[in-house]
Amino acid sequence: MGGLHRPHPPPRNHPRGHDRSKQGRPREDQRAPEDHRRLPGTPGSRAGTRARDPGARRAGRSGGARVQRRRLHRELWEYSPAWQDHGEEHAVMTRKQQPAEQGGGGEKQQRRSRSRQPGSIQAYDTDTGIARHYRDLEDHGRNDEYGKGQPLSANSVHKVHVVLGAILDATIDDGHLTVNPAKKKRTVKPPKSSDVRAQKPEIATWTAEQLQTFLTWNRDTLEDELFPLWRLIAYTGMRRSEALALRWSDINTKTMRVSIRRAVDTDDWTKTKTTKTGQARVIDIDAETLKVLASYKVARAEVSFELAKADAYIFGDDDGKLRSPDAMTSRWDRRLKWATEKFDSLHRVTIKGLRHTHATLLLELGEHPKVVQEWLGHSTITTTMNIYSHVTPTMQRSAVDRFAAHLGS
Repeated sequence: MGGLHRPHPPPRNHPRGHDRSKQGRPREDQRAPEDHRRLPGTPGSRAGTRARDPGARRAGRSGGARVQRRRLHRELWEYSPAWQDHGEEHAVMTRKQQPAEQGGGGEKQQRRSRSRQPGSIQAYDTDTGIARHYRDLEDHGRNDEYGKGQPLSANSVHKVHVVLGAILDATIDDGHLTVNPAKKKRTVKPPKSSDVRAQKPEIATWTAEQLQTFLTWNRDTLEDELFPLWRLIAYTGMRRSEALALRWSDINTKTMRVSIRRAVDTDDWTKTKTTKTGQARVIDIDAETLKVLASYKVARAEVSFELAKADAYIFGDDDGKLRSPDAMTSRWDRRLKWATEKFDSLHRVTIKGLRHTHATLLLELGEHPKVVQEWLGHSTITTTMNIYSHVTPTMQRSAVDRFAAHLGS
């Protein structure tokens, strides 16, 4: 963060400058850029002087504090874009907040992120102001067209807290502040990890029989061209974006393994990026799924020989370009609608539910959680166990039965 730079101050002829000949004495919140060096709480500021002189603090409490807050609000508004430019490694959500023409993911992504923007800065110079803002977000913070004015989830408020905290840390590094008020957790009270987990909806998965019912219908009755994609995700547990970014060269038919090196960028699906954890992984694949992919490769070659080349995307469109993950989700949802109407035994699961189904079945079969973690590409085993805690009772029962059988009692 030491490499961050303050935004350049406005020129003297800028509307916020201080042309004394035309505007007279500038208002306190329109002072010259020198005031940037005298933010509240920084050495040499009038606020710092009042802090050392109780009498001066009482005298300036009514007007001076408000002026200082306004100045800091202006600083944060000006500082945030510079922080996003120079500190993007900390910007959990900044890419989602960019306009579509800047590669921010389009109108749908903008709707999704608008309610989480940390730009609603109101008295962020105090821990109580931050706490008040978080409570407002929790009560009626959504600002998207589908739920404007409704409560914002604990997960979303937590993301706002992470971004705001990083911005305020950067202001300390650049000499704007001496203390990060967002870190005063007893006052600010940001959502805890337990709050986030408690609000997460229950994971919907299928049993092995339900999964086979869907896949058999999808292949034999619907004759779905995307059957290989659904089967690959269900039988490997890879993420949607990882499957769509696979190239034929990533499949090793001799070793029966798949190298997962990249994923489709959901913010700009015409490009790829690293996997979610930033690490590549290699997983095994069963013989039947390899046969399905081999048949699919032949079908792709009949459309165009270019689509079957080693560097071609396996599930690209007919022009060889990447497919949109959201478009694939929409196609999955349509097929699920047809399937649930036909089979009473099936309930709705998301495309991610295929991944969850794969992991759940592995754990129920007694596979070690560490193996499942590496297989799914989770950063830690804690992540795996938190997500699939619903499997724990089954694992415990299986362990008890195996232990009793081993002792012969």
